[in-house]
Amino acid sequence: MNQRLRILIAEDHTILREGLRALLSSNPNNEIVGEAENGRAAVRLVGTLKPNLVLMDLSMPGTNGIEAISEIKKRFPETRVLTLTVHKTEEYIRETLQAGVDGYVLKDATYTELMMAIKSVVNGKIYLSPGISDRVINGYLDGNKAAGINTAWDTLTHREREVLKLVAEGHTNKHIAGYLCLSVKTVEKHRSNLMKKLDRHNASTLTAFAIEKGLIA
Repeated sequence: MNQRLRILIAEDHTILREGLRALLSSNPNNEIVGEAENGRAAVRLVGTLKPNLVLMDLSMPGTNGIEAISEIKKRFPETRVLTLTVHKTEEYIRETLQAGVDGYVLKDATYTELMMAIKSVVNGKIYLSPGISDRVINGYLDGNKAAGINTAWDTLTHREREVLKLVAEGHTNKHIAGYLCLSVKTVEKHRSNLMKKLDRHNASTLTAFAIEKGLIA
């Protein structure tokens, strides 16, 4: 790389964020231009800091990584995004790819693999950790034979998924309304729709579903 690579780190765990900063800063070709604790902050910082690359966790409070990736790719298509996550399920991989991510690396990857992934995505290639490649080949990239079958999860709107995540994190309707700039009545309606669509009838079962889908760690 002839110019320094400008990197934004989006990760809600402080110790992991600091570790990534130290690790990546050890390479003189890298410049860490900013850090974000959630997806919404990541989208905002991409607009102001203009990084070449975003390292994005998927499970973050408020706006999650998948939603942030989708927004970044719509608004700043030239920015490369590399997911660094613990999630290995085919559904998570598929939705992250559909959001437009450029690379998918598992958090148990070595430093060498992370550097290889960064180099690949910055050079315009797609990078997938070896541990998930077979899942993608057998699912998302093989024509996805089950693509025509909609699950309850597939019926949720973007806003309903956002509300589901916040409910699972233990936030009240009032807090969710303030965070999303909605009325409490609108949040209550979203919760009601979630319960009907998912056939889950209280906060604890909604939380269990959110955990199952990897919305929260």
